[in-house]
Parts: sequence; structure tokens; C-alpha cells
Amino acid sequence: MVGKRKGKIPMKKQHDFTDGNIFKHLLIFSGPLMLTNLLQTSYQFADSLWVGNLLGANALGAVAIASTIIFTILSFVLGLNNAALTILSQQKGKENESGLKRYLNAFVVILTILALSLSVLGFVLAEQLLHLLGTPENMLGEAETYLQINFLGILFLFGYNFISTVLRALGDSRTPLRFVMIAVLLNILLNPLFIAGLNLGINGAAFATIVAQGTAFLYGIIHVLSKKLAPFSFPVPPSKREVGLILNLGIPAGLQMAVISAGSAAIMSVVTIFGSGVVAGFGAAQRLDKILMLPAHALGTAVNSMAGQNIGVRDWLRVGRIAKYGVLYNFLIMVLVGLTVVLFAEHGIRLFIEDAEAVAFGTKYLQIVALCYPFLGINFILNGIVRASGAMYQVLVLNIISFWVLRFPLTYIFSSWFCDTGIPLGMGSSFLLSSFAAIMYYRFGKWREKRLFSREN
Repeated sequence: MVGKRKGKIPMKKQHDFTDGNIFKHLLIFSGPLMLTNLLQTSYQFADSLWVGNLLGANALGAVAIASTIIFTILSFVLGLNNAALTILSQQKGKENESGLKRYLNAFVVILTILALSLSVLGFVLAEQLLHLLGTPENMLGEAETYLQINFLGILFLFGYNFISTVLRALGDSRTPLRFVMIAVLLNILLNPLFIAGLNLGINGAAFATIVAQGTAFLYGIIHVLSKKLAPFSFPVPPSKREVGLILNLGIPAGLQMAVISAGSAAIMSVVTIFGSGVVAGFGAAQRLDKILMLPAHALGTAVNSMAGQNIGVRDWLRVGRIAKYGVLYNFLIMVLVGLTVVLFAEHGIRLFIEDAEAVAFGTKYLQIVALCYPFLGINFILNGIVRASGAMYQVLVLNIISFWVLRFPLTYIFSSWFCDTGIPLGMGSSFLLSSFAAIMYYRFGKWREKRLFSREN
């Protein structure tokens, strides 16, 4: 039994996941998350669409290369946000208002310092970073200015992502959807205006991005403070304990994203062996993959918040039920997604490319891998539960196993046995085996023994 808690935080009842129908909470909370993820995907798509059509292939290539650096930084930010989701959701579950305020303050200070430091360093080192990626000389100038402008606005990128994470930790997934919608709509409208209307070229695309993100960030601050949706206060220096805990969780969480990015690059090295047609088909399939896996990603974030609140009050029975319903909901959705993909894979690939060899491989890839989507979803769900306890290093190890012990070696081995068909066979079998690893750690690992706070914190 969970004892009565003192010092309750004045939050809406529907945002309290420590009570009420779990499946209903999961449905209501995960829906806006799925829409938010879809909007963020369309954000990147719209950028590429405007730049490619208005400025041509060179500009599109420059944006793609610069975006690789931005994504790497964003990956680390998302890692810190995962730490925030865990810490703040546990404080919300405990209904510890003073602890929530203190850790909110600590995150604001750390992320502000980090954003400003990266902004300066990135602006100064933009050319060197692009040289490290082997940027062609004919793209270097445009890529550098595009990257520098984005670095100047990196505080906005950090800011509106963090505010969204704070609200999700407190059980609110609807308000962040509004922030992302503002950013996406502004970006779509401002891109052609800045690129062609004001004749700013690729710089216009960068300015459109930071204006859109800046507007969403400022609206987010005003909205959250005026509605008192989170207990933000004027920033003060955080304690060593608070900084230590944030870095202890944030660094391995950021490294998880690095492991995923590096693993994806390693798999691409296998794909390129089979020539341009397979590479093109794989690229098209990967674009669709990102959209198709949005429900599983959203559910992973949802169970992280829900489990975090219940771990805060050590209600392990309810945490187990959240995991159970999360896995069942994932299976229901991803089986339907998988069957749809099997039936319509070719039509999806043809949205991106018409080359016969590329379409044939992309279709085959999706039809094989789609059957294993539910197992990859299990990873997102159970890793989200484990992450909610603060066991970030353990989740990092699970990701290393998933990508470097299973996915890359199996893809390499299967492709040497079955030619290009081995690529989806290796990927799919790795989804199945990595889900088994996630299940085993969830069942028998010591993540439940993790304690982030002393009784008074």
C-alpha cells in the first residue's frame, strides 16, 4: 500500500498516473505524443521539400550534411530530456513540490549554459565540423552559413523541447502538441517567404527554422507561466547533488542516442556493398520506417512518464501493469501497421522513388521487416519502463546489445549468406532477439533497486 503523501502539487487529476484506469491513461496520453512525433517528422520533410524545389540539389545536399551535425547535438539534448522525464516524473509521483522546483531549476541552468556554450563553439567551428564529414567544396559555403545560423538559434531548439518534456513528465501531452504545431506551421509558411520572397537562399531556410522554433519557445514560456502548468522560478545556481544526478542520468542517456546513430551508420556500410539501387531502396524504406515506428516511440515515452510517477511512490504492482498494457497496446497497433505495410509496401516506396531495382528491394525490405515491428516495439516499451527508474546505464547496455551485438553483425552475416535479402532478414531477427534481451532484463534485472532520491528529496 502507498501511504498518503504530503505537499501535493496542484496539477490536474487527469495528469496523475498514480491512480485511475491505466489503459485509459495510456490511450489518452499517447495519442497526442503520436501526433507530435508525426508533426516533427513532417517538419524535416517540409524543410527538404522547399530547399530541394526552390534551390536545387546542391543546396539540399548542404542542408542534409549540416543537419547531420544538428541531429547529433539534438540527440544529446534528447538524452538530457530523457533524464528530465525520469527525474521530474518521479518527483511528480511523490508529489514533492519543493523537489520538483529544485530539479526544474537545475535543468534550466544546465541546459541554458550548455546551449549558449554550444552556440558559440558551433558558430566558430562550423567549417571544421563540415570538413570532418568530408563536405564537398561546392557545398561547403552554403552548408557553413546554414549551420552557423542554426547554432545561433540552438537555445530555442533546447528550450521548446525541454518545456515539452517537463509537461510530459507532469502528465500533459496535449500542450506540447500545440508548441510543435506552431513551429511546424510557421516553418512551412516562412520557408518559401525567406528563401524566395526575401531572396535569402539557403540562409532563409535556416532563419525560418530558428524563427519558428523561437516563436514556439517564447509561446511555450508565456503559456506555461501564465497557466501555471509547471512550477518554474527565477534560475539560481543548483546544488552539486542536483547537478550530479542530472549528469549521471543525462550522459548515458545521451550516449544511447550516439550508439543508435553509429549503429545505423554501420548498417549503411553493409547496404552500400550491393550498389546504388539497393541503397536508394533502403533509403526510401528507412524514411517510411521512421513514420511507421512513431506509435511505438510514442508509447515508449508514455510509459516512461507513467511508470516514473509510480516509481516515485514505489508502487511496483502498478508499474508492472503499465508495462503489461504498454506491451499489449504496442502489439495491437504494430501488428496492424505491419499487416498494412505488407499489403501496401510497394506503393509506399514509389512515393519516394521509381527506379525498378530500388522499388523491388525497398518493397522486399519493408515486407520482411514489418513482420517484426511488434518485437521492436517491445524494446521501446520495456526500455521506457526501465529508464523511468533511472537505470540509464543499463538501457545504454541494452542498446549496445541491440545494435552492435545483434543488429549490425546479423545484418552483415545474413547479407553474406542471402545477398541483399539478408539485410531485412538480419534486421528483423535482431528485433526479435533484442526484444528477448529487453524482456529478460525487465524480468530479472535489478532496475527496481535503483533509488534516485533520499527520503527527504
